[in-house]
Amino acid sequence: MSQSTDQTAPEKIAGAPISWGVCEVPGWGHQLSADRVLREMAELGLSATEFGPDGFLPAEPRARAEVLTGHGLQALGGFTPLLLHVHGRDPVPEVEAALPAYAASGADVMVVSAVTGLDGYDSRPALDVEGWDRLLRNLDRLASVAAQAGVKAVLHPHVGTMVETGEDVQRVLAGAEVALCLDTGHLLIGGTDPADLARQAPDRIAHTHLKDVDASVAAQVQDGRLTYYEAVCQGMYRPLGTGDVDVTAIVEHLRKSGYDGWYVMEQDTVLDDEPRGEGPLADVRSSAEHLRAVLSTG
Repeated sequence: MSQSTDQTAPEKIAGAPISWGVCEVPGWGHQLSADRVLREMAELGLSATEFGPDGFLPAEPRARAEVLTGHGLQALGGFTPLLLHVHGRDPVPEVEAALPAYAASGADVMVVSAVTGLDGYDSRPALDVEGWDRLLRNLDRLASVAAQAGVKAVLHPHVGTMVETGEDVQRVLAGAEVALCLDTGHLLIGGTDPADLARQAPDRIAHTHLKDVDASVAAQVQDGRLTYYEAVCQGMYRPLGTGDVDVTAIVEHLRKSGYDGWYVMEQDTVLDDEPRGEGPLADVRSSAEHLRAVLSTG
């Protein structure tokens, strides 16, 4: 990670299709078109986006790049769910297959999650020592393969994956060299204080997903009263500055450490149907205004 002391400029704020309800999980909800989502990102003055799930953008690398360029958006990379703990399952070919789209669109961050092999994020199996060893080795293998193509692979701790809890995150920090995506929402729900992690391991953070969370709803996920999906439907994620994540403190810690990457706004959303009026745009606008204010201080 660069150790530049320059302050992160407001234009390093990016969007993500999940804030418009676009998700890789089967049956997640109504999926908006790429044209609407990308057009609304551009209307908000965002300059970059992550790819979104398979099928959201064209699979062919040049066509994907043209769609993004047509909306005036820079590609950052995307969320890549991989099975990393299963004996006989090599994740490297999947990484290699994804890299041409990165090269064509100038994207340079691959956000990896260690998925369970089950649909959705409502449960996960226990992982034994052998499984953990395999997962950690695979993380560093795929990071090396991506780096050879000029792409930074970062691990995204995520609810309902094999790296979710505070103990899981510490195990990765101790047992692998892969960089991290600081996802403030998933970390908090999994039991890690994102501000503490930003202080503890700033040299390992190479990408940031900013979420705000209603902690009272998150607590119901933590104790099993709600599934992750149910909690998202009940508004667990909030516009930045309106929940229980200290976004200002996290940004301050990152900037003091020299972080010069992007801040990707993510407010996981489930839509029942094509929204009337602005729909998700209103919440993303609120988040962008809050983040710009935070980045303009100090």
